[in-house]
Amino acid sequence: MHKFDYSFLDNGLLPASLVNITSSITSLKTMEDFRKNDFRTIFTELESIAKIQSVKSSNEIEGIITSDDRIIQIVNQNSSPLNHDETEIAGYRDALNLIHNNHQVLNFSQNTIQELHKIMLSSTDYQYGGKYKTENNVILEIDNQGNRKIRFSPVPAEETSKAMEQLELAYLDAYGNSNINQLLLIPCVILDFLCIHPFKDGNGRMSRLLSLLLLYKNGFDAGKYISFEEQINKNKAWYYEALHASSENWHENKNTYFAFMQQFLTTLYFCYQELDKRFAVINSKKINKTTRIEETVLNSILPISKSEICKILPDVSPTTVEAVLSKMLKSNLITTLGSGRATKYIKKQ
Repeated sequence: MHKFDYSFLDNGLLPASLVNITSSITSLKTMEDFRKNDFRTIFTELESIAKIQSVKSSNEIEGIITSDDRIIQIVNQNSSPLNHDETEIAGYRDALNLIHNNHQVLNFSQNTIQELHKIMLSSTDYQYGGKYKTENNVILEIDNQGNRKIRFSPVPAEETSKAMEQLELAYLDAYGNSNINQLLLIPCVILDFLCIHPFKDGNGRMSRLLSLLLLYKNGFDAGKYISFEEQINKNKAWYYEALHASSENWHENKNTYFAFMQQFLTTLYFCYQELDKRFAVINSKKINKTTRIEETVLNSILPISKSEICKILPDVSPTTVEAVLSKMLKSNLITTLGSGRATKYIKKQ
């Protein structure tokens, strides 16, 4: 069995790129913490938007999809799921809400992991929610010709419970070591979770939920306001390349975590960078109101309504927002979805 040991994070022999990016993240985090205290309304609105993007992107990575309108209705609990994919989406919403609201009291433990998995799949008729796999599973790769091959063989079913116990204990041991940077520890734990692949289904989505849980518990909560899952989805090829590189020779304890750590931390850095950029657009007094409205709409991944724009830009009047939206429509920069009060705006492709 793989030996779960994160003591290498305490030896000081880490790539300079990893040390540099943790410093950059910490610097941006400090700026965010100050802003959060002064601009709670803005951060609350950013959180509601990011939650929709997170639910959409994490499921989309696994091929679980529905329309943007349906995603918004399901996340906001304005509609019940209409098919299997939407029940999967609703389950992820519930697990994500638990992490957002209760991360401070949720421990990284087998009980928490199994409970989150159970919640994530509770909306479906899946009978294995919260239960470790009873049969061996494999991670397949499909080439351009449609041929399948085994990319990675996770921990066998009979060893899964023991492996998860060792993962939990190794994390607790490293967490208690003040010489180990938690930002460096988290991606190592997530990689090991993915290599164990403890559940029959839902391991990828669980890894992203656990990433958020561990990041939030350690004070790095940019993923609440800029979707961490969306950033992974944007760079999905790099994510899978890094996962493959760091899982090679994992069973023989000869793997290196550095590729996955770099990808994970860069993704988090992108979140902080995007948060800083969006906040500058939202709150800057140097940028005129028209430009701020335009940037808010054009940077929105999902369709956005006039009322949502007003919440993000509380110092801009609804009349001004309406006038700018009308101008953008005439300039063919954006298009509309829905009608009347339900009208939403999105960048034209």
